[in-house]
Amino acid sequence: MSIQRVSVHGGHSGQFCCHAKDNLEEIVRAYIAKGFAWVGLTEHMPPSDNAFLYPEERQAGLTAAAMAERFDRYMTEARRLRAVYADRIEILVGFETEDTTGAIELARKLVDHYRPDYIVGSVHHIDNIPFDYSREAYQQAVDHCGGHEALYGHYFDRQYLLLQQLRPQVVGHFDLIRIFDPEYPRHLGLAPVQARIQRNFELIQKWNLILDYNVAALKKGASEPYLSRPLLAQARRMELCAVPSDDSHGVAQVGLHLDEGIRILAEMGFDTQWRKPV
Repeated sequence: MSIQRVSVHGGHSGQFCCHAKDNLEEIVRAYIAKGFAWVGLTEHMPPSDNAFLYPEERQAGLTAAAMAERFDRYMTEARRLRAVYADRIEILVGFETEDTTGAIELARKLVDHYRPDYIVGSVHHIDNIPFDYSREAYQQAVDHCGGHEALYGHYFDRQYLLLQQLRPQVVGHFDLIRIFDPEYPRHLGLAPVQARIQRNFELIQKWNLILDYNVAALKKGASEPYLSRPLLAQARRMELCAVPSDDSHGVAQVGLHLDEGIRILAEMGFDTQWRKPV
C-alpha cells in the first residue's frame, strides 16, 4: 500500500499571513490536486502586542488588534473550506503558537474561544528576539545569550515551558534554533544541550505528542529537514511519533520536498500510517 501524502503543519496563505502568498482556497485546491489525504491548516496566531509585529506587518499598516480580527476571519474561512471540500480532502483547522511575552496566555484564550482541532507548539523568539527572521536577528539572539551553547539551551528551555503550559498536539520544527548556524551538529551534540533535548523528548513521549517533520528547511537551503538526522534517530529509539509537513506558505510550496521527507521517515522505521493530531 502506498504511503499517503499529508501535512501536519501547512496552509499558511497570503490572505492571512504577510510572509506567505496566495489565498487559502487556492492552497487547499493545490493540496487536492497533489493528492493529499489530509492537511492541517495552521496559520500563525496573532501577536500579543504591537511590539511583536514584524516589519512587513508594520509596513502593511497592521496592528495586533487588526491581526486578531484577521485571525478570526482565518478560522471562519478555514472551516468553510473544510465543509466545501470535505468530499475531496480532510481538512483539520488549527493554528501555530508563538512564545513572546503574553503569547502563551493569548494562545490559551484563542483555544478556549475557537476550539481548534489542534495547535502546533512553536518557538520563534528568544527573549522576544525573532531569531528565525533573518541572519541579523539570529546573531542578535546569539549575542544576547552570550554564545551558541547558551542560545540553544535557552531555546530548548523555552520549548519545554511552552509544551508544559500549552500541551500542543504537535511540536513544531523541533530544532528550528539551528536555522542560521552552520555548526549546528556540534552545538546540538553539546552535553548541556543534549540533556535538554532528552528532557523535552521525554515529555513528548509521556504525552504522546506528534513531532512535526518539517521539510520547509530544504526550500530555505538547509541540508536536512527539522529534525536533524541524529535527533530524528534519537526520537525513533524512543518510539516518538513523527508526521511530515511542508509548512507551505503559498501554492508553489504545497508538497515541496514532502516525498523526500516521507522517504526518510519510512527508511528510519517510523510508522507511516500517519497519526492525525486530534
